[in-house]
Amino acid sequence: MRLGLALGYWGRGPDPAHLELARAAEDLGYTSVWTAEAWGSDAFTPLTWIAAHTSRIRLGTAIAQMAARSPTATAMHALTLDHLSGGRMMLGLGLSGPQVVEGWYGRPFPASPLTATREYVDVVRQVLRREAPVELDGRFHTHPYRGPGATGLGKALKPITHPLRASLPVLLGAEGPGNIAQTTRIADGWLPLYWSPTRTDVYEAALDGLPEGFMVAPMARARVCDDVAEGLLPVKAMLGFYIGGMGAAARNFHADLMARMGYEQEARHIQRLFLQGREEEAVMAVPDAFADEISLVGPRERIAERLEAWRAGPVTDLLVTAPDPHTLRVLAELN
Repeated sequence: MRLGLALGYWGRGPDPAHLELARAAEDLGYTSVWTAEAWGSDAFTPLTWIAAHTSRIRLGTAIAQMAARSPTATAMHALTLDHLSGGRMMLGLGLSGPQVVEGWYGRPFPASPLTATREYVDVVRQVLRREAPVELDGRFHTHPYRGPGATGLGKALKPITHPLRASLPVLLGAEGPGNIAQTTRIADGWLPLYWSPTRTDVYEAALDGLPEGFMVAPMARARVCDDVAEGLLPVKAMLGFYIGGMGAAARNFHADLMARMGYEQEARHIQRLFLQGREEEAVMAVPDAFADEISLVGPRERIAERLEAWRAGPVTDLLVTAPDPHTLRVLAELN
């Protein structure tokens, strides 16, 4: 099981510790570092900054949002950074949800998310292969565009720049069983949002017959500390926000995932509290047991014991969200 560093997205501003953590991870033998985006900082610019200050560690987006860019624009970002970094780029993509797609990006959320994802990946792959001009007569992505308002002058094109690697890895963030199953067919890896090594049966059917070399790369908060309950507070804060606030009451993919993982009543309770404006109560309503099983928190000995369960399943890459170089070092030593 390889280790990666997940830095997430910026909050109010850039985190001055991110570059230090990325360099520390590279020195400790971590194989990858990952950035993200929501509705603030983008994923590619910080990753480019990190690329310029490192030399070996692989660079991934976990995740870049599909609604933020056309698939050809995303492929341009990926192939450009792949060249600049000497072939270290990995492209992690996600569809996000209606609240963000329509509220922030001003686009309709696709009526068929699986079809939209499949078409998006198809176009990205065509750009990276550069075997022919990009052409797709899709439901959501059409190249050249021939829909309403088209001039009829659109021309099928292939990238001027020759991609460094046609095989640049494409990974998908997927939560529903159908989406996960499709991911195993069209992508090089899967980026689970929540992973419990004690509940792998939740994903068993979707992950049946994984292709050789397929990456399963979940993110997990990690912190070496004496007080487990205190160490879990950032995990609970993240879960409270995602389960309560990252979606509407009638459609929240994160809450639905928590429900499938055995915490349906708790997920709906967290949602209700958050949507009522009782955000602190929503965070405290997150069960310690759920926060604990998807993270690695506590004394060194406890983390060492729990790591065994992560290694025993299909996880190929553990993407660690860690607040300090000491935690990164301990995990490297234990792995």
